[in-house]
Amino acid sequence: MRRIGLAVALAVSILVAPLAAGAQQAKSPVRIGILTPPDPYTTIDVFRRGFRDLGYNEGADIHLEYRSSGGHDDRFPGLAADLVALNVDIIIAATPTAIRAAQGATKITPIVMVLSADPVRSGLVKSHAWPGGNTTGPAALTVDLMPKRLEFFKAAVPSLRQIAVVTNPVFPGVRESVTDTVSAARTLGVTVRSFEVRTPAELETAFAGMIRARPEGLLLMPDPVTSSQMAQIVDFTTRHRLPAMDGRRLFPERGGLMSYGIDFAEHVRAGIRYVDKILKGAKPADLPVEQPTKYELVINLKTAKALGLTIPQSLLLQATEVIE
Repeated sequence: MRRIGLAVALAVSILVAPLAAGAQQAKSPVRIGILTPPDPYTTIDVFRRGFRDLGYNEGADIHLEYRSSGGHDDRFPGLAADLVALNVDIIIAATPTAIRAAQGATKITPIVMVLSADPVRSGLVKSHAWPGGNTTGPAALTVDLMPKRLEFFKAAVPSLRQIAVVTNPVFPGVRESVTDTVSAARTLGVTVRSFEVRTPAELETAFAGMIRARPEGLLLMPDPVTSSQMAQIVDFTTRHRLPAMDGRRLFPERGGLMSYGIDFAEHVRAGIRYVDKILKGAKPADLPVEQPTKYELVINLKTAKALGLTIPQSLLLQATEVIE
């Protein structure tokens, strides 16, 4: 009887062992939270493509929990808390406001930042080399490029004497950038009229002020408000024959005059590569904040002709892309 019992137990163990091994190998998809304003560079499809390019299969390897503020930054803390309650493994946060909300919701879950302007100046990380804490990712440095944008803008529109600058005062780094822009403008013989826009609803008020001020050009600071209302801004500049410059190539692609800034598509892909490194065992505190390496000058020649502008050949030769 004892021998029969041992034989039965051995047979059962042989049958169960493969099942147990299979159960250990089966893993649930990694849950990745995405916290973002409505932005063409951070749609759910953009992230799906980015992870797919790195070999991740949605549903099998990863599960994306996508949360958009809908243009209302005050929703970010609640959305961040929702992601933490879902016990996501990593949070991707786009824009400083979203990043700060994620940091307020968790000190443990890794946070990968994108569209972060200057994260050191904003206090989001300790330093570029050693970010510390649970946050890292690529830096966008978008507002720091305003003086260079103005230089290109003046080259394209030599008649510039007064420009309107749309700013969002609650966006980190903007006040310092306005100071830099005013200083650069003074060197070029240009005066700056600043129009503050915190929400999409304030754009119409800014437009009315510009009509009264009659500037020769409009310079936009990239932020979620101007990004989400790009079509409205292009329509305004077209109707009023106002040359305008932005920091995102989508602006001239959609009919604005020109843009100069980082390659935003590559920037977001860089953020996804950070997620990949963390999933493979890296700690956020040990991953240095990458600086942008690629900048794009895009000029819409069709828009320039409609505005009666002749873009100098020297500027066209510097352009990454000329839209005709």
